[in-house]
Amino acid sequence: MAKFLNTGKVGIGRYAGKKVVILTAKDDGSKSHKFGHAIVAGIERQPGSITKKMGAKKVAKRSKVKAFIKVINYNHLLPTRYTLNASAFQNAVSAETFEQPEQRKEAKKTVKAAFEEINQSGKSKWFFSKLNF
Repeated sequence: MAKFLNTGKVGIGRYAGKKVVILTAKDDGSKSHKFGHAIVAGIERQPGSITKKMGAKKVAKRSKVKAFIKVINYNHLLPTRYTLNASAFQNAVSAETFEQPEQRKEAKKTVKAAFEEINQSGKSKWFFSKLNF
């Protein structure tokens, strides 16, 4: 059905219209989710804007990102034409991650660190900007 939903594809998730990156796509479903779904990582809260006159402490605080991981049905996912390199945190999140809260917490920390690193590098600024709709 949806062969274009590959790893690294950026979409708009059902989580209040936030941007997500597809980490794993399951077209045929699985035992726990019997429908086509994707494991995604996204940004719950974007980093704030930074100016030249801000100090290092304030820049560090405004560079923080709040991340989430979810399993989303294909019907609730709006794909875009953009892609993001998800190799840094793709292995941290799998279907087994959602079974125990500690694994989920560790995966979220890994995803958060990877998102903050991508944001600090200045690449893919469009991913960290707020959606205006």
